[in-house]
Amino acid sequence: MLRLVAQGTLVLAVVAGCTPTEPSSALPENAIAIEAPLEYAVWFERTERCAGLTGRLTAIQFLVIPGVDSFPTDQGMKVGMWTRHGDHHTIIVAGNYRNHEMVIRHEMLHSLIGQSGHPPVYFAERCHLTWETWAGS
Repeated sequence: MLRLVAQGTLVLAVVAGCTPTEPSSALPENAIAIEAPLEYAVWFERTERCAGLTGRLTAIQFLVIPGVDSFPTDQGMKVGMWTRHGDHHTIIVAGNYRNHEMVIRHEMLHSLIGQSGHPPVYFAERCHLTWETWAGS
């Protein structure tokens, strides 16, 4: 199933880059699908509120790579990334960051705005979802 998820996705790196690339590499083989924990719903609402946008948490598939702090992508090592193929959104996160609010919400914000890159109005000014601007919830 994970191989099917990996095929045809646009890889968009996280936190340090989030720039679009062609699907030149598959998702990490050891990534596992998880159901969004209840806390993710709270974080999604916070992200909607700060961004002034609405979305559907149920439209996002979450994958975790167990037991790692980061994982390799075409743009270097990342703690998380957001991908989109059509209306299908996926958030992949290093297992050791699966409960880190800023990392998860950073990727949720990509899903809400529907793009890569880090428009300062969303990531820095409104939501403070970068390593430099994060001060906790």
